[in-house]
Amino acid sequence: MKDYKVNEIFYSLQGEGYHTGRPAVFVRLSGCNLSCPFCDTLHNDYTEMTAEQIAERCKELVRGGLLVLTGGEPSLQVDTGLIEALHRYGYYVAIETNGTRPLPEDIDWVTLSPKCKPLITRCDELKIVFTTADKVCDYGVDAQHRFLQPCDTGDAEKNRKVVDQCIDYIKQHPQWRLSLQTHKLAKFK
Repeated sequence: MKDYKVNEIFYSLQGEGYHTGRPAVFVRLSGCNLSCPFCDTLHNDYTEMTAEQIAERCKELVRGGLLVLTGGEPSLQVDTGLIEALHRYGYYVAIETNGTRPLPEDIDWVTLSPKCKPLITRCDELKIVFTTADKVCDYGVDAQHRFLQPCDTGDAEKNRKVVDQCIDYIKQHPQWRLSLQTHKLAKFK
């Protein structure tokens, strides 16, 4: 039986993107194949759990509803066995991925946040971390929804400039929508 490296499982609200404000169970998996400077996950901190143990722990928090597989990079571990276990408990399974690896076909919602040319070419939601207007690239990805998310630099003054530039860019490119990290603004997990 396969074990997954689970960083944490918790129940909160989705803080960004299309499902912002919606209650969700989050399964944060450890490990990543990239090294993004703004990443907020400790990749070496995890508990090994089976698919059934993960599903049972999620059910203890709330049965059914939105469930977000995140990381790190969840595609390093996620497989059909885990998705099937979560579906059995009535979860609508979403994944947040950098798109560098293939995904199981039975995932219900794909949020793609590429940091380099992705392997995945279609998704439900494309989310680009905005640093400057000259770095906005959709890599030709076919997406139903497109979001720009201002990068949190850790400096309030720099953040304000990034947000202002992002808003200006979106006004000029209305195919994009603004995604703020509301979990940071409202200070919830």
